[in-house]
Amino acid sequence: MNLFFTLPFLTPIFFLFTMALGCNLRHQTSDGGFKMYQKCMDLQTQEASLAWTLYPRNCTIDMVFSGSLPSPSGWVGWGINPKSPNQMTNSQVLIAMKDPNTGQPILLPFVLDPSVKLQQNPVLSRSLDIPIITSSLILRGNSVKIFSLYKLHPNKTSLNHVWNRGIYVQGYSPTIHGLSQEDLKSTKTVEMLSGLASPNDYYALKTSHAIINSFSWGFLLLLGVITARYLKHFLPLDPSWFYMHVGVQVTGYGLGISGFAMGLKLASVSDSGGISGTHRKLGFAIVSLGTLQSVALFFRPKKTNKYRKYWKSYHHFVGYACVTISVVNVFQGFDLLGLSPDSKAKLVYCLVFSSLVGICAALEINSWVIYCRKKKEENEDEGGSTEEEPDFNKLSCRK
Repeated sequence: MNLFFTLPFLTPIFFLFTMALGCNLRHQTSDGGFKMYQKCMDLQTQEASLAWTLYPRNCTIDMVFSGSLPSPSGWVGWGINPKSPNQMTNSQVLIAMKDPNTGQPILLPFVLDPSVKLQQNPVLSRSLDIPIITSSLILRGNSVKIFSLYKLHPNKTSLNHVWNRGIYVQGYSPTIHGLSQEDLKSTKTVEMLSGLASPNDYYALKTSHAIINSFSWGFLLLLGVITARYLKHFLPLDPSWFYMHVGVQVTGYGLGISGFAMGLKLASVSDSGGISGTHRKLGFAIVSLGTLQSVALFFRPKKTNKYRKYWKSYHHFVGYACVTISVVNVFQGFDLLGLSPDSKAKLVYCLVFSSLVGICAALEINSWVIYCRKKKEENEDEGGSTEEEPDFNKLSCRK
């Protein structure tokens, strides 16, 4: 049982921990100060990351690339391929290295034409054709930061980033980089407005958010309520119904928190806030109620405690409120996705939801029939001990 009680609190801690890892929005500048960027991304290879701030009014983007030298005499490069994604050829890059004569950090521009890949000639520095307005470098120890201000083309916020590193330079020319899988996968297309690795990732994240939240908040929580309300009446299952109830609810809450985190990500990468005000507010209300339910497990009085009835009333009210708001918000989400009334996703959820409602109705009727039958038998037994006429008020189905 301790695992059931602690999982709801470990899940949000886990997500906060994972969100704290990876990229950094705050970077030190060459003048010793610090600069905050709007978005960042862990590039997942070579300990590299990217942070940036987009200025839509003048179509510029302020970026900082962070990497690390593989050796004191090595080099680190970052740039943009204006023609093709996932390719080094035709990329225009800025390469950081130490001046072979003075040992001071320098940042040189290079164009990686097809001859570079064939290693026919040494790579020579030349001016770039892409609109990089300014660039600068910070190299401390093995840590490299390449700063740049880039002019975006109107209505084009997707950039093909490339980066790599090598263990030494020849004069002012970088030598070939490593050929490991990590070195060969150091490219990524990033939608700079949303902060996702590609435009398709935004829709994949939105779809995952919808599926997980529909299943967790919109299905598992309702299933957990059904488990608690109806299975406990079957004596052979006691106290198994309680463990099943907690297991289903904890699973739903854990998945719901992950879906909630996706919703926060969607809100952060969209310039319009990602989600409507109503959907967002209902989402926060659901998570708050779900957390209150989890906290209530720690304060569950024993059956003999006089406060047990108050705790049950609170638990029932918060639980039913959470489930009701969850179902409403699922349909709010469907509307935000622009699903038509005859869409398969909405049809499947409506079928599942209506089936659960039908099961609830059948079990509720069955429970009241059993209750009234038992109540009637008890009253008949009490009335059979005397010759007085039975009091028909006692035969009612009132609790």
